[in-house]
Amino acid sequence: MLTATQADHYAVQFLEARALSQTLPVLSDAIGLTIADAYAIAYSLDQHRTKDGEQAIGRKLGFTNRKLWNTAPGTAIEAPMWTTLFDSTVRFLEYPFAVQSLVGALQPKLEPEIVFKLARTPSPDADLVEIADCLEWMAHGIEIVVNPYGDAQVQPADSIAAFGMHGTLLVGEPRILSSASRQHLGDVLAHASVSVSCDDTLMGAGYGGSVLDSPVHAIWHLHQLLKTQTNFPRLQAGEIITSGTWTSAFAVQAGQTWSTAFSGVVLPGLAISFV
Repeated sequence: MLTATQADHYAVQFLEARALSQTLPVLSDAIGLTIADAYAIAYSLDQHRTKDGEQAIGRKLGFTNRKLWNTAPGTAIEAPMWTTLFDSTVRFLEYPFAVQSLVGALQPKLEPEIVFKLARTPSPDADLVEIADCLEWMAHGIEIVVNPYGDAQVQPADSIAAFGMHGTLLVGEPRILSSASRQHLGDVLAHASVSVSCDDTLMGAGYGGSVLDSPVHAIWHLHQLLKTQTNFPRLQAGEIITSGTWTSAFAVQAGQTWSTAFSGVVLPGLAISFV
């Protein structure tokens, strides 16, 4: 187990590498990084970023799509992970189309997701019904994930320590959730699908049910996980939560325009031109 001083040392390395768009060696190869070690580094990262004036506004979930677990040789994914979202890396879009710079982004990839906002703080023993009832709105989000390890093979702990591989979150128009729509939200999203295209060429599709059976269930899982991580704050009213990709992550590059479209749920897709 890393000491607090050691975790802080690695956190500073990640912050410096990110600021300079530099790659780093894989920690699990160098020091046998554990999941607990990775979250210790993540905690230190949160402290540094808060002291530097960034504002924590929510959480990003990763590894929630079971269809993608263990698809990379030598990588053993067995559970979801999360990282803190800060205001500096989240864009709320005014229109269903936008231009996004990739300058400084290492090996950027696109993931289509659903983003939620909590209107109320869930009780400690909240079930799926209560979690859904705590939601204020949902929106389509596009997560741009980045990889500070270059082409190296990484383990889940490496991803957690490296900002959860989070680069930028683009959030589309929120849809306010009525009491009636919240009651069946989990089932609706489980049966909904999204398609992803690049320059009018279909690249892939996925279902909400692949995300831990439903994106709402993914939030419940995070709520449960945080009970065991007492150094991190519990979920609170006002937070936004991005619940994980519905498809594989697609490599993107400047000059491309990527677009999404939903079926089975009333949410507008997004079109993002990368520069």
